[in-house]
Amino acid sequence: MPLHQENRYTADEYFALTPQTSERTELIGGKIVTQTASGVIHQDIAGGIYAEIRQFIRNKKGNCKPFIAPFDVKLTDDTVVQPDVLVVCDTSRLDDKRCYGAPDFIAEIVSSNRFDDYNRKLELYKLSGVREYWVIDPIERKTTVFTFEDTVNISFYPFETPVPVNIYKGELSIVIADLL
Repeated sequence: MPLHQENRYTADEYFALTPQTSERTELIGGKIVTQTASGVIHQDIAGGIYAEIRQFIRNKKGNCKPFIAPFDVKLTDDTVVQPDVLVVCDTSRLDDKRCYGAPDFIAEIVSSNRFDDYNRKLELYKLSGVREYWVIDPIERKTTVFTFEDTVNISFYPFETPVPVNIYKGELSIVIADLL
């Protein structure tokens, strides 16, 4: 059943509707936003980041859990997102279907709607309590890293440069060019 994008929904209404559709969507401020299918580069980067983080967590015998889209994250009563890659360290926020509250780490690979990743989602993630947010831009071949601890810090990394995962205090670095 197609979702009516002009309507406003709560997260609970959205969850009730989404099993009835095959569309990939998010709920932003009560409005349903349709997501486009990702391409090869997008999949290579997202899958590579997920695999690197997952292996790091396993090697360290850590408690955090990595996920890859599509996986629902309920940020508020009217906002549900599906980040490309996310890490949740407080596993009490998880049930068998989704995450409730802000993940510790989110990576988004820029695709069709640059505004969402660089602006709308940046604000959403900062305000909701995400600790670290990566915007990976295949066109610009750079990764912009935002950390939201006591202050907002912004760093830029060309694809050939190791990007430290700050939630792990730089013990893990990922070279985006190596994932392609």
